[in-house]
Amino acid sequence: MTPAAAVTVHRWNRASIVTMTALGLLVLVLAFGPAIFGATLTDRMTTLFAYVILAAMWNALAGYAGLVSVGQQAFFGLGAYAAVKLSHGGVEVYLALVLAPLIVGVLSLPLSSFALRLRGGEFAIGMWVFAELMHLLVNLDGLVQGETGTSLIALSSFGPDARRAFNYWVALAVMLALVAAVFFLLRSRTGAAIQAIRDSEEAAASIGVRVMATKRLIFVLAATGCAAAGAITLSTLTTFQPKTYFSVQWTAYMIFMTLVGGLGTFEGPIVGAVIFFIVETVFGAQGVWYLIGLGAAALLFSLFLPRGIWGVLTDRFGIALLPVGYRLRFADATKRTES
Repeated sequence: MTPAAAVTVHRWNRASIVTMTALGLLVLVLAFGPAIFGATLTDRMTTLFAYVILAAMWNALAGYAGLVSVGQQAFFGLGAYAAVKLSHGGVEVYLALVLAPLIVGVLSLPLSSFALRLRGGEFAIGMWVFAELMHLLVNLDGLVQGETGTSLIALSSFGPDARRAFNYWVALAVMLALVAAVFFLLRSRTGAAIQAIRDSEEAAASIGVRVMATKRLIFVLAATGCAAAGAITLSTLTTFQPKTYFSVQWTAYMIFMTLVGGLGTFEGPIVGAVIFFIVETVFGAQGVWYLIGLGAAALLFSLFLPRGIWGVLTDRFGIALLPVGYRLRFADATKRTES
């Protein structure tokens, strides 16, 4: 056995300190994005921020909590819809974009009482059914005019440059807030409980984990995040058509980004979002073949690289750039492990 004195538990190392410093500097640069980037790149970066949110939220739900959903487009669509309703009701448009995800998060609370009673495939399909139901209900709203849709008219009161900059800053701030929320949640005792539930609900309950409350917390966070991404997407497209925002393709994108980057890792979904963003930028105009390619790539990754790009790098080289989990350092420097 290894003497207790020969083992130390830590989170921070030189790599994580350097990474966090670099990220701080990157965020500082990104804050001046509208002044640095051109109009097209500013819009594209806003889209990238929305993709990072989607990937991080689906990974938190499925990768860490084990709640695999194919219906997260429900919250994506509801976030955009709530923003339209609030703005049409007289709320200042950018305040509406911020309030909409919070409202959707609150509305997800009662849904969680039913959805989280489902397990495995039942939960996945149940969420898809909920998404389709929300799509049909939104279509009944006279403001939306069925599949014809409507637009966020209040945005027209801003000039193109001002609107582009405001969209960018809102997206950046929301992305940072949500990613930070996941980061600190995973570093807490609740984060350990979430992963224990993923591995075995019964075992987690036997050691005192409040299973339903913990699952509800991550469910509401993921719903709020997906709704935020929907509101951000609406701010860039300005038009709202239910069939677009409630399309299952949004969840397909989330799954692709997470599988490629690394399911159940913190950095992986961010890497996956960047890869997806680049692929979409280069091949997005290919239409149906682009979607077929994404599906084929996701299938290949799930078969041959189930841990994703970042998962493979972590397993092979022991890379830990962000201090999310714990690391055990043995007196014998050749022995290291991470949890």
